[in-house]
Amino acid sequence: MSHALTPNPRGTPRPEPSPSSGFRREHPSDSSNPLVSAYDWGAAPEGLATRRQLRALGLRPAGQEPIVLRCRPCGYWPGRVCTRPTYLYRIDRAKPVRPMTFAQERALDRAMEARTRCPKCRRRYHHCLPLRTVGSCLECYDGTPADPSSYVHESRHDLAA
Repeated sequence: MSHALTPNPRGTPRPEPSPSSGFRREHPSDSSNPLVSAYDWGAAPEGLATRRQLRALGLRPAGQEPIVLRCRPCGYWPGRVCTRPTYLYRIDRAKPVRPMTFAQERALDRAMEARTRCPKCRRRYHHCLPLRTVGSCLECYDGTPADPSSYVHESRHDLAA
């Protein structure tokens, strides 16, 4: 089996992976189209943003097709194809985020309540409880006293609703 030797950043030759090894050679960058080229981290063209960056700006992609940005071939695995490409969206085509409806807000509050309310003592904490591993708050589990500022003080009327 003959391997073509390709240099890596450290200068030592590394055998090129065979097609049967599961790795494929990265496609060469198309220098005529800047939107499909490979870029360094944080060096994407202006006017493009990820979903999180759009959300921070109060925007949403609004149904536009993402622009797939491939990362540069890394020095450690130069023959590996990028398995986690970055999806970028044009900021000028993005629309404002839709406001949350009351039903969505109520559903979100119920989901968070299930993660923050102890099933034994029924206290609602300001943080998520280890319900998968412990099954309750630490005070109910092993007697560790809970700081009164870490949970919500509710009246009996609030618990009945």
